[in-house]
Amino acid sequence: MRSDAGETALDAFVNFWNALDTMAMLRAALRLVAVLLCLTVHETCHGLAAYALGDPTAKSMHRLSLNPLHHIDWLGLAAMMTLGFGWAKPVPVDMRYFKHPKQGMALTALAGPASNLLFACLTLLGARAVLYGAADTAAWGWFYWFLLLLAQMNVGLGVFNLIPISPLDGSKVLFAMLPDAAYAKLMRYERYGVILLYALIFFGALDGFLSRAVSGVYSVLINLIFA
Repeated sequence: MRSDAGETALDAFVNFWNALDTMAMLRAALRLVAVLLCLTVHETCHGLAAYALGDPTAKSMHRLSLNPLHHIDWLGLAAMMTLGFGWAKPVPVDMRYFKHPKQGMALTALAGPASNLLFACLTLLGARAVLYGAADTAAWGWFYWFLLLLAQMNVGLGVFNLIPISPLDGSKVLFAMLPDAAYAKLMRYERYGVILLYALIFFGALDGFLSRAVSGVYSVLINLIFA
């Protein structure tokens, strides 16, 4: 026979387990998987672009990897989980390897958001195939929901990183259009942009703009692919 203490502990565990919202837990788990996929593709493509342009730095530091643990910034991961946009650890890039340094840096920067938007398109194509061709089961329903979530996350990450505030990718593209002297000066102060970015995120200054931008891009992709 069980002791009263043992019975009480078991009953408490059963009550706790029954109280858990298993659907919410599944959604959270799939959301985490989507975030890791988005961030990993984004950073890996930065490294691949730099490598293609002659910079072996990312390769030498094992950043041309699809292992999420090589890329995760925990604050950026939390922002991605809660807000739908975020960032990972920047891939190391040495622009001295580029034949045209400013242009090479801009192309390397653009590779991240471009990969996310392309990933979103491919994911939506998969969702369309599931919608029109898969069996009507709960498992396929969850898979369809996950593909749509993955597309939204990719659009959010891509659009967010196009904002022209250091150290986001959009700033590298904007800076590349400036004269060399202005470019060099801005790059020296690039690290201070992180403080501004964190402040804007903390106070919610970007929320309205980003929500509209992400919704607009996502709606365009949905209309093109599901038309």
